[in-house]
Amino acid sequence: MRYIAPLIALLATPAFADDPSQYGTTNPDEMTWQRFVERAEDGETGMVLCSMGYALTKSGDHDAARTLFLNCAEDGYTGAMTWMSQLDNNGLGAEYDPDAAAEWDRRAAALGDPVGKFNYGLDLLRGHGVEKDEARGRQLVAEAAQEGLPIARRLEAADYDLDEVTPDADNWKYAPVF
Repeated sequence: MRYIAPLIALLATPAFADDPSQYGTTNPDEMTWQRFVERAEDGETGMVLCSMGYALTKSGDHDAARTLFLNCAEDGYTGAMTWMSQLDNNGLGAEYDPDAAAEWDRRAAALGDPVGKFNYGLDLLRGHGVEKDEARGRQLVAEAAQEGLPIARRLEAADYDLDEVTPDADNWKYAPVF
C-alpha cells in the first residue's frame, strides 16, 4: 500500500505537466550551418553569423553563403560586401554580374574598408562593372596601400601593372568587349 501512492503520483504527473510546445523550440540546433542560414533568413546579423558565409562559400554552398552575406552586407558589414562582390564577380550562386560586383566594392570603399578601396580601385582601373577612371582607381589603391593593405602596396610597387595582382586565368574577364 505504501508503494501505491507514489506510483499513482508518478503516473499522474504527465497529465499535469505543461505542454512544452507553448515554449517554442526548446532545444534548437545552434551551431549548424542550416541554423545560421535560418537566422539570416529571419533578418539576424552579427559577426559570428556573417563569418559563417565564408565557411559556406568555401564548402561550395554559394546559395547559402549569399543568404548570409547579403543580409550582413545590407546591414553595413563591409567584409560581407567584399564577399558579395567576389560571388557576383565569379558567378557563384548567381549569374556573373560585374556591375553588381563593382557596386558592392564601391559601397565597401565608401565606408572606408581598405579591401573595398583596393577592389573598387581595380574596377575603376579596368573599367570592369563601372566606367573606367584610372586617376580615381589609382587614388583608391594608394589609400588602401597607405592603410597597410599588402596587395595594394604590391600593385603600387609594380607601377599599377594589373598583371601583378590578376591571375592570367581571369584575363578573359577583363578584356575589352568592343
